[in-house]
Amino acid sequence: MENIEAPLIINLAPTGMIPTREMSLFVPIQPDEIIKEVSIAAQLGITLTHLHARDSGGQPSCDKNIYAEMIAGIRKNHPNLVVCVSCSGRKATTFEKRSEVLNLEGDLKPDMASLTLSSLNFAKETSESSPEIIQQLALCMKERGIKPELEIFDLGMANYAKYLLKKRILVEPLYANVMLGNVATAQPSLIEIAAIMQLLPKSTIWSVAGIGNFQLSVAALGVAYSNGVRIGLEDNLWLDQARLHHATNLGLVERVHELANAVNRPIMSPKMFRHLMQLPILKTPALQQVSAAGC
Repeated sequence: MENIEAPLIINLAPTGMIPTREMSLFVPIQPDEIIKEVSIAAQLGITLTHLHARDSGGQPSCDKNIYAEMIAGIRKNHPNLVVCVSCSGRKATTFEKRSEVLNLEGDLKPDMASLTLSSLNFAKETSESSPEIIQQLALCMKERGIKPELEIFDLGMANYAKYLLKKRILVEPLYANVMLGNVATAQPSLIEIAAIMQLLPKSTIWSVAGIGNFQLSVAALGVAYSNGVRIGLEDNLWLDQARLHHATNLGLVERVHELANAVNRPIMSPKMFRHLMQLPILKTPALQQVSAAGC
């Protein structure tokens, strides 16, 4: 790895599917709350946002109508903020459920969608992604003009990205989140990060994310050495490692800004990221109704 002086990508993951209000009062759950948090962060300065939908009871959902509401609300005032939606296998296991959000049309179509490149274990549960479903999701994104946000938790997933690129299931440019600190996958050590970087396709634009207590140290490492940082309450609920002070999404974004300012590194604008990822520039807010499409 070498020091990077280019503008820093900030990828805000405000909610996830695990945090609840019982865990933290600051977790945004409903669409209006998520819209508000993302919009405030966009004013401060972020590059993209990674969204998860929750139903009215706060449970994880694949409902494209909930995603449509969030996308429309965010794009109303920040039309060029890059919006990535989740296609996770942590709760939903079928292709039909996981791909539902990819069928949004027009101004409501997401710019990007997450693509976890293998099954993996978390501390208490499994995220299932068979080779067949991974390739189905990737091909659906390719057909719909939605860029995959590659979720890389270990060496095998980095290698699988190269395999899918060789098979033309993935097409460049590629963007990846390198997820570090989960108990069953790669840890935030320089040796493991360097090994993953060596296996990823050379042109990959990559951000790092630290899970739980590793978030701050990984964010600092990312500011110094990677293209970007993923930050937010999806990955960590605490501002300090002693877990005495609850974090907020805005506070976590502000902390990345402070780290970036310390090394004179500017924040990458959504428009610059769109250029790098060959995503269209949007000029109008999302006002149309949800419409059907299919892969």
